[in-house]
Amino acid sequence: MATKPSLNNEWQAFWLAVGFLTRIPMLAQINYSQRLMNKSSLYFPLVGLLLGIIYVVAFTLFSLVASPLVAIVLVLIAHLFITGAFHEDGLADSIDALGGGYTVKKRLEIMKDSRIGTYGTVALVMALLLKVALLMEVEHIWLALLAAPAISRLTPLLLMATLPYVTDPDKSKSKPVPDEFSNARLTIAAAFVLILSATLSFWHPLLIIGTLPAVLLVALCWGAYLRGQLGGHTGDALGASVVFSELVLLMFL
Repeated sequence: MATKPSLNNEWQAFWLAVGFLTRIPMLAQINYSQRLMNKSSLYFPLVGLLLGIIYVVAFTLFSLVASPLVAIVLVLIAHLFITGAFHEDGLADSIDALGGGYTVKKRLEIMKDSRIGTYGTVALVMALLLKVALLMEVEHIWLALLAAPAISRLTPLLLMATLPYVTDPDKSKSKPVPDEFSNARLTIAAAFVLILSATLSFWHPLLIIGTLPAVLLVALCWGAYLRGQLGGHTGDALGASVVFSELVLLMFL
């Protein structure tokens, strides 16, 4: 009798993750709670895979009428629209704060500012340009578009599990995710990413090799920097980690 409520909770958690990370309409009635939001983090890589499938379909269609470069740019535009530039916004805010603040308090204040500064603008433009350039160099563009969104969304889960949350919880839209983060669900998410990576390595052997650096290397380096500069992580810093992980993975590919 307990199985049905449990499955229903997981179904809601999945769609809550979809609604949190994207603009895709949630096809389920959500009984929102902080506990359910905590559980939804398990599905971040799965939401990434869903996005990857959308990007592959879009790239295939765009390639029928445009060059690979134009198709990639159009896919990137679609990505920014579907996700609301969620992680890119986190990158810009993080770099603005870490580049312009001289104390932890000031950095956190800058990070909460909705305006974008020079550091954030430069970081955002360079990240998008590098992503386009790397995708143009990849042997199988469709494979990169499919795998990168899923693999990169494991990195923020590692940061949530290993670093304290430092933003004022009453002012953060990301507050519910880090609270009471489950290491057991992190293990499941990591297993999903590794299985996906191993399966897709049939087309590109370096994918499984690049997965660990893309996740672990970024989590270690970015996490150590955040601990030193902020004392922990913020929602914006988690978003930035996704962008960094995608770029590292694409470099390997």
